[in-house]
Amino acid sequence: MKRRAMITALLAIITTPACAAKLSGPPRIVDGNTIEIEQTKIRLSGIEAPETDQICLDAHGQKWACGIAARDELIRHSNGRTWDCHTTGVDKYGRSLGSCFIAGEDVNAWMISSGWALSSDPHTYIIYEVVASNAYAGLWSGAFIAPWDWRRRNKGTIVVGASSIPIDAQELLLGSALLSDPPSPECVIKGTLGRGGERTYHMPGQLGYGQIDMTKKLGDRWFCSEAEAEATGWRKAAR
Repeated sequence: MKRRAMITALLAIITTPACAAKLSGPPRIVDGNTIEIEQTKIRLSGIEAPETDQICLDAHGQKWACGIAARDELIRHSNGRTWDCHTTGVDKYGRSLGSCFIAGEDVNAWMISSGWALSSDPHTYIIYEVVASNAYAGLWSGAFIAPWDWRRRNKGTIVVGASSIPIDAQELLLGSALLSDPPSPECVIKGTLGRGGERTYHMPGQLGYGQIDMTKKLGDRWFCSEAEAEATGWRKAAR
């Protein structure tokens, strides 16, 4: 009995107060999912925003860098203001999982209701996704691949949207040459997957950077900053 009580007490310590924290301050926004306050990386919980190299289609069926747009809209909305974040637990990359607020406004919910993210928590945020879809806001203004399908996309991946989806949407968003060039001049870091699943990023000027073909493997991707790459488990190439 005594041993069982000790184990129960230990589990209580591990799973509750030690994993929870409150952080406040103006954040550095890494991407539409990730911010940093006081050197702590926080992954906004319950939402999925497009990665910065994700490409979507606009209302006219033209390709646009929706992942960068989502990040930039979050930066504009933040506008240097103080955030209050409540974190509980960490994700597989070591980022704290948190719900964040600006002057009482739920930022996680704002990202979804403004159309810059989808809900990964049907019990909390799905109503905001319906609002965004009905308003053709953000990503919903055209056609796109759900962020969680983007990295695993193949010929059978579904393209979604609030209204009619262009007949050539799959060709435009699933072509092997889609990311042959960076989505933006600021996003020139190359992330490559090794045979053992190693995630390595290469900076311009590093040996072999120019020879890396970004159309060979769907797991390869572009990054806009080293902080963004490292936040999701990528490591800088040795040379």
